[in-house]
Amino acid sequence: MNRKYLLFDLDGTLTDSEEGITKCVAYALEHFGIHETDQGMLRKFIGPPLMDSFMEYYGFSEEMALEATEKYRERFGKIGLFENTVYEGIPQLLAELQASGKKLILATSKPLMYAKKIMERHGLAKYFYDMQGPEMDGTRNRKEEVVAYALQVNHIEDVTEAVMIGDRLHDIVGARACGLDCIGVLYGFGDREELEHYGATQIVETVEELGRILEI
Repeated sequence: MNRKYLLFDLDGTLTDSEEGITKCVAYALEHFGIHETDQGMLRKFIGPPLMDSFMEYYGFSEEMALEATEKYRERFGKIGLFENTVYEGIPQLLAELQASGKKLILATSKPLMYAKKIMERHGLAKYFYDMQGPEMDGTRNRKEEVVAYALQVNHIEDVTEAVMIGDRLHDIVGARACGLDCIGVLYGFGDREELEHYGATQIVETVEELGRILEI
């Protein structure tokens, strides 16, 4: 996996964002009179586009899912945005990758406006050559759209020079749709069964193992 361009997911790959996301989902559900206390249900929202999750897990119509997303952002933009922590070892890994000449690109499903603030707050933005994600209006809402756009704007024509790194099926599906290999990480929110089922090229358990796989 000695690749020049490394596309990183954010939630579950660089940061543990469970607290912020689950609290904001619960806040949005309360707006509809749904008092969700099952943390496992709330964790399902980490990774996929929010609207998809509201429709899939709670049977919301598209209109309701849009309203729920707006309520989610009402809390997230003020509080939930920074209810997260960087995984141990990530800053050192990113610094070593950058020093070795790798081009690091953020490719997240989180709205880019939020992602940039999180990256700056945690001191991670300085390691990245570029950052891409959805716009607040839903443009590039799918992971494959984010990955494709990141490849386009960075003029990466030979996809064998790039690899996606993420923790959920959406990272794998998005990477595969664009012809990229994908490294699945188990320290995030996905499990081995999910990553294997959707065809992760390689699977690592720890940040340290990820560094070895990326050959720094």
